[in-house]
Amino acid sequence: MGSLTSQQATPGAHPNPIVSFVPMLFVIGVIYFLLIRPQQRAAKALKDEVDSLKTGDKVLTQGGIYGIVTSIKADLVQIRIAENVKVDINRQAISRVFGPENASTGDKA
Repeated sequence: MGSLTSQQATPGAHPNPIVSFVPMLFVIGVIYFLLIRPQQRAAKALKDEVDSLKTGDKVLTQGGIYGIVTSIKADLVQIRIAENVKVDINRQAISRVFGPENASTGDKA
């Protein structure tokens, strides 16, 4: 009978499976607060800026073209990129809004 008790001895207590997920949940939380949440805030801020566009605002398109808003029709924005040169673009193509043309942003068109 002595041999049965040696075989039935527990090699060690197994940790709770939930405890092993705690570090993973911590890492996911850190990633969310350091990467995902700031990107969501920036995207919301840009959407708010684009939704509040006005004629005369200076904008930067995703293609890298600076222009001044001359007219707005629903999702279509017309920008002036040079004298007598106007381009129609989609609102979603605007990557940055600088505000009114005469505002001191340090950038020149």
